[in-house]
Amino acid sequence: MKKIEAVIKPFKLDEVRESLSEIGVNGLTVTEVKGFGRQKGHTELYRGAEYVVDFLPKIKIELVVGDDMVEPAIDAIIKSAHTGKIGDGKIFVTNVEQVLRIRTGETGESAV
Repeated sequence: MKKIEAVIKPFKLDEVRESLSEIGVNGLTVTEVKGFGRQKGHTELYRGAEYVVDFLPKIKIELVVGDDMVEPAIDAIIKSAHTGKIGDGKIFVTNVEQVLRIRTGETGESAV
């Protein structure tokens, strides 16, 4: 099993969720986060004063999938989150050693 973490632009969340649902991803966790990469933030004007916004709002999506679903899930995220502009985001894939469903006690892929 693998854990996929994707950091995307907030307005792309619905498209990404729909794309993942279409390929059979059952569940995911969404968190509102702030950060920056090469985008480096930007300056804004407020009441005549200019100030720097260092951290930009992003959405972090986390999902755990079986090894056979990793590539389809990554492809779905890329296709639906891509705008071609700086700040589209990143995807991180890590190994998951064990999953346990608290309610039923199921373990492994059946618990995902």
